[in-house]
Amino acid sequence: MAGEFAEKVAVVTGGSRGIGRGIGEAFAREGGAVVLAASSAENLAAAADAIKKSGAAAPLTCAGDLRTLDGCQKLFKTVSDKHGRCDILVNCAGATRAGNFVDLDDALWIDGFALKFFAAVRLSRLFWPMLKASEGTVVNIIGGAARTPGPEFTIGGSVNAAFANFTKALSQLGKRDGVNVNAIHPGMTETARTWQLWEQRAKAAGVTVDELRADAIAKSGVRRLATPEDIAELSLFLCSPRGRHIQGVAIAVDGGGTPGVY
Repeated sequence: MAGEFAEKVAVVTGGSRGIGRGIGEAFAREGGAVVLAASSAENLAAAADAIKKSGAAAPLTCAGDLRTLDGCQKLFKTVSDKHGRCDILVNCAGATRAGNFVDLDDALWIDGFALKFFAAVRLSRLFWPMLKASEGTVVNIIGGAARTPGPEFTIGGSVNAAFANFTKALSQLGKRDGVNVNAIHPGMTETARTWQLWEQRAKAAGVTVDELRADAIAKSGVRRLATPEDIAELSLFLCSPRGRHIQGVAIAVDGGGTPGVY
């Protein structure tokens, strides 16, 4: 399928569902050779089948535990053996736990950093020589809690802040090596993951999910929740020649919900 990303290899982690799947579908629609990575082989197969039925080329999939170095190396080897190159790396994997701070034990904190933060660090390091060779692009999907922390999301806010700092630091290396590195901060997005977080936060706050959802939307003032497609469209732009002079920035796709200047 011809398109803007024909002959480009795009690796998308967290690509079996939600925002990651939406991003993978967008790159496939535009002709990219897409590689989807996630923990569930079943969910990956469903995503690949949906993309194929849409008329795009079926993506390569790689099931594995990206919380571990072995899982990251497995993905890198899969891409190396099949394509021998990587033009785009989208780090979207990660599901940090919300809840009452005093109930969040060490294991939950370690798990939160392992998948969302350390997977991105390891994969960026593994794929960097390929990205440098192709003058490629890294897009890190982080989240608004990097800028606006909350008491029921202490793990996610901390992980996101560290991830944002890493993104900015990596972009400085990217200036030298010809690799564009940027971040997207999705706001409230219509995914199963969002509903899971609302359930966790509602339990910690002692309210219903509907009450929390309505309050969150009212406080943010947004007209609607985002969809995975909203984040995917910005990802396409950042990885295209049109976004080549955008380096080291974090862009919120949240309908204006971020309250601060930064």
